[in-house]
Amino acid sequence: MGLFKRNPFGHILFLKRWLIRILGALTHRRFKGFNTLEIDGSEIIKGLPDKNVLFVSNHQTYFADVVAMFHVFNAALSGREDNIKNIGYLWNPKLNIYFVAAKETMQSGLLPKILAYAGSVSIERTWREKGKEVNKQVKMSDVSNISKALNDGWVITFPQGTTKPWKPIRRGTAHIIKQNKPIVVPIVIDGFRRSFDKKGIRVRKKGILQSMEIKKPLDIDYENETMDQIVEKLEYAIEQHPSFLKVIPAEELKTEEELNKERQWRY
Repeated sequence: MGLFKRNPFGHILFLKRWLIRILGALTHRRFKGFNTLEIDGSEIIKGLPDKNVLFVSNHQTYFADVVAMFHVFNAALSGREDNIKNIGYLWNPKLNIYFVAAKETMQSGLLPKILAYAGSVSIERTWREKGKEVNKQVKMSDVSNISKALNDGWVITFPQGTTKPWKPIRRGTAHIIKQNKPIVVPIVIDGFRRSFDKKGIRVRKKGILQSMEIKKPLDIDYENETMDQIVEKLEYAIEQHPSFLKVIPAEELKTEEELNKERQWRY
């Protein structure tokens, strides 16, 4: 590999490798130290193809969720099953892992910009801007960039588009799935909201048990299933379907009226 070889987004792979190594070393204790990350299903990672894999997950913080996934994915590829012991797996990280994030978030400071270079596919949110609800058209260049990332490797996306639980899944994710026909791997996380602040940078509380369950790839009929059917399948897979509401803490409950109102913001 040449010293200045670049990925399809123009990022120098040599620099990206060192960013992942350094950021991984700095964040490892957040998941294997003063907090504990319980992992289930990481053996699935090693059996995946090198590209056109879409990971879909619920979302609890801006950055800690995806950083934990980088740790788990690379540890699994290095032969570790359901653990991230010994950060030697960071020496040769998988460089074609990307994550979908709001452009507004990734341009909000130096650290987000560094994280963006490590693997962000930044998109403009069509439903929210500067803290206010909007209703904008999807930019086709954003859709194209996600497809470009899938053609090169793995993409992590949070299809609810927010860190708030029980929000509706946006139809754009179903569109990406129908268009690119990726292997879709669901992930369910928990404990990150209690461990970190909303951005996932500041530690709120130590000694929290975090969890990450990696499920088997979804069986999707790309040609015949409708967008709504795929959306519903994703809701069940990442355990954010309204039917799961009965098993969550009371303070996180939303009324059916509120959920229906929120669904109107799907693009």
